[in-house]
Amino acid sequence: MTLKYIIIDDEPLAREGVKIQADKIPNLICEGSFSSPMEANDVLLNQEIDLMFLDIEMPGLNGLEFLKTFKFETLVILTTAYPQYALEAFELDVIDYVMKPIRFERFVKAINKVKDFRLLKTNESNEVDFNDDYIYIKSERKYVKLYLKDIRFIKGLKDYVIIHTDHEKFMTAMNVKTVHSKLNKGIFARVSKSYIINVNHITSIENDMIWIGNEDIPLGNTYKSNFIEKHIKDKLIERN
Repeated sequence: MTLKYIIIDDEPLAREGVKIQADKIPNLICEGSFSSPMEANDVLLNQEIDLMFLDIEMPGLNGLEFLKTFKFETLVILTTAYPQYALEAFELDVIDYVMKPIRFERFVKAINKVKDFRLLKTNESNEVDFNDDYIYIKSERKYVKLYLKDIRFIKGLKDYVIIHTDHEKFMTAMNVKTVHSKLNKGIFARVSKSYIINVNHITSIENDMIWIGNEDIPLGNTYKSNFIEKHIKDKLIERN
C-alpha cells in the first residue's frame, strides 16, 4: 500500500526526524515538508495526500487550531512533545498521537493504524443489524455475526465507526452517537466524543485514560463523572 504524506512542524530537525523514520518504511512517499499549516495548504488543496504528520505547538496557527478548520480526507498523526493535548486531539479525529522523540517501533504502530483504516474503508459496511446479544455487519458481500460480549471498543473516525473485537476490526459508515443509542447502556459506555467501550473488557483506568488490553482510550471530561458513577463506583472496593 502506497501512502503519500506531508510533514508540518516549525522545527527543521523534527521534520527531518519524521522523514528519517518514514524512509525506513516501504511505499511512504513524501510530498512536502512545511514549517506551518498555511505553507501546506496549497498542497492539501491541489493534491491527494493520504497522511499528514502534524506538530501541535507552532507559532501563529497551531496544529489543533488548524485541525478545527480542517475539511480534507487526509488522515492525521500528531507528533508532539506535549502529552496534555491527547484527549482534545482524539476528539478532532486524529488517527494517532505520537510523542517526541519518536521511537521507530511507535512510528510503525502509527503507520499500521493508517493502513488498517484504509483497508477497512475498502471493505466498509453500510449495514448494521442490532440485536440484544449480537449484531450483523455486512462486510465483503456477506453478513458477519458479532457477539456484543466480544466487542472490546468502538472508535469513531470522521464519518465512520471501527468496531474492535479480540481478533478483528470492522468498519461501517455510521456515527458514534447512532451506534451508542442502539447498544445496551449497562455494558457499553460512551467515554469520549469518539469512543464507546465495553466495560467488561476494561483492564485499568488511570487519570484520563482507560486501558483495554494494550489499547489506551481517552476518558473525556464531559463523560467522566457519569461513567465513574454508573460503571465504577458500585464495584469499587476500598479500605474502611
